[in-house]
Amino acid sequence: MKPKSKVAESAAASCFLVISLLCSCVNGDQTETNNEGLSYSYYEKTCPKVEEIVRSSLSSMFILDPTSPAALLRLMFHDCQVQGCDASILLEPSGDQQFTELDSAKNFGIRKRDLIGSIKTSLELECPKQVSCSDVIILAARDAVALTGGPLISVPLGRKDSLSTPSKHVADSELPPSTADVDTTLNLFASKGMTIEESVAIMGAHTIGVTHCNNVLSRFDNANATSENMDPRFQTFLRVACPEFSPTSQAAEATFVPNDQTSVIFDTAYYDDAIAGRGNLRIDSEIGADPRTRPFVEAFAADQDRFFNAFSSAFVKLSSYKVLTGSEGVVRSVCDKVD
Repeated sequence: MKPKSKVAESAAASCFLVISLLCSCVNGDQTETNNEGLSYSYYEKTCPKVEEIVRSSLSSMFILDPTSPAALLRLMFHDCQVQGCDASILLEPSGDQQFTELDSAKNFGIRKRDLIGSIKTSLELECPKQVSCSDVIILAARDAVALTGGPLISVPLGRKDSLSTPSKHVADSELPPSTADVDTTLNLFASKGMTIEESVAIMGAHTIGVTHCNNVLSRFDNANATSENMDPRFQTFLRVACPEFSPTSQAAEATFVPNDQTSVIFDTAYYDDAIAGRGNLRIDSEIGADPRTRPFVEAFAADQDRFFNAFSSAFVKLSSYKVLTGSEGVVRSVCDKVD
C-alpha cells in the first residue's frame, strides 16, 4: 500500500459525481418515523430542498479536496459517540467554560466544522430556523459516503441541537482509544443496537481517509497490540512511514498513512487489507482474525452489496443514537454557538 499522488486523488475525485449517480438509496425497512421520533419526511413542508442544498454544497468541495469525505464521516462519528448526535462537537466554549469535547486528545485532527457552518448558512437563507446543525452533520456524512462510491443511505431527520457541549473529560471517556481491540469495539457498537455484522460494517468507514502517525505509534507502544494478524512486511512499512517520534510530537501528528489501497473511494479494500493483516490500527488487523468478526470481513470482501446494505443499516442506527427531538433541543441558527 503506497500513498496516493495528488494527481491520482484528483482523478478519483473527479469521478465521484459520476459514481454517485449509480448509487442506490438504501435504508432497509423504512417507515415514516423511527423509534427515536425521527421522520423520513421531516422537512417535506418546512425545507423541501434541504438534501439538494447539502449535496450541491459538498460536490464541488469534494473535487477540490478529496480528503473532505473522510473528515465529514469522522466528524459525525465523533459527535454521535459523545452525548449522542446533537452537534455539540461544533460548539465553541461559552461563559466560564474553557475546554469543550473538541479539546479531547481523541478528537485530534477533527476537520470541516467550518464546512458544516457554511452549509447551515445556505440553509438559513432558504428556510430560516428550520434545519438543525445535527441533521446537517448526518446528511453531510451520508453524502460523503455516496459521493465517494458508496451507497446513498436514506436517513430519518428531525434531530435537534444541544444547548451545551460536554467537557473534554466526557469525550475522553466516551470516545474509543486508537488501541481499541475487538471486544471494545463490539461492546461500543452493541450499546447502539448494532449486531456483530453491523459493527464490522460500520468499521468499513475506514475504507476512506488516513491514519495519523501518532495513532500508529501508540499501537507500537504495546507489543500485544501488534502481534495479532499483522503482516510483518506491513509492520515494516508502518515503521518506515511513521519514524520513531514521540506519539505526541508535532512530527507524528503531521504525518499519516492511507487507510487502505484506495483511500479516496468507498469500497471493500479495507476488508481485503484486514484479511491480509494490513491494518493501520489494532482493530483494523484483529477484525480480520477474530472468529466472531472474520466471517463478516470475508463476506464483505467478496460481496460489496452485502457490505453496503449492512453499512447502511449500521449508519442509521448510529445516526439515531441519543438524539434530541421535539422540545428536548433547539435549532441553532449558527452552528458554533447557542442563540
